[in-house]
Amino acid sequence: MRTSSVLIMLFALLLSGQSIAKQLNELTYLTEEYPPYNFTEGAKVKGIAVDLLLAASKESGNAINIDDIHVQPWARAYRSTLIKLDTVLFSTTRTQLREHLFQWVGPLSTTRIVVMAKNSTGITIDEPRDLIKYRIGVIRDDVGEQLLLELGVPRDSMQESSYAKTLAEQLQKERIDLWAYEENVAKWWISQTGYNPDEFSPVFVLQEGELYYAFNKDIERALIDELQQAIDKVKITEDDNGVSQYQAIVNKYK
Repeated sequence: MRTSSVLIMLFALLLSGQSIAKQLNELTYLTEEYPPYNFTEGAKVKGIAVDLLLAASKESGNAINIDDIHVQPWARAYRSTLIKLDTVLFSTTRTQLREHLFQWVGPLSTTRIVVMAKNSTGITIDEPRDLIKYRIGVIRDDVGEQLLLELGVPRDSMQESSYAKTLAEQLQKERIDLWAYEENVAKWWISQTGYNPDEFSPVFVLQEGELYYAFNKDIERALIDELQQAIDKVKITEDDNGVSQYQAIVNKYK
């Protein structure tokens, strides 16, 4: 038998072993430590994106169990969602590069991807090519890394890590000069490592955009539409004080 035929058979067997979800609560949800949108506190997963997902799925009539949400390093979760059926990744910045890779539900929040520096270093970035002179910390497969590559920053200028806390510590200790990451999340991690976030500032904005739930391309469109409609309803449903259910979720994490 030809090698190509064997590969086709093996691929078909792989796909046959993956079931096709018919409901939102049959999907696998992957996330990372990305506060205040998604993070763990003790053994509990929480955050704006987590609470919105749970509220919207309940609104749809197919409530997701919090145990269906798994926290993983970003690179692993990102690659798993690309290749595994019935998998959803959040919170994911929607970019031109990623647009055709996933199906999208949201947005769940605005976001600003920046390059952070320690104020005492006096680093200024006037144009993208200035970035090449510095050691830049990135999370593997994160939007910050992808945007730097699009600007022509070589990988040799980047120092990859799987953990934001590690990069926050390295920035403080000046083992890296800059950190490409979401602004609010970077400041949260700087604070969590025991440093003053006011001693760090963005010196360059890579992109302003929005965060979404990213669905594997092969998930049925009906499930995408179901969650989107439920999220839209959560955003407009107000309590007696005129506060939407969505805004109440956001207010919990301020």
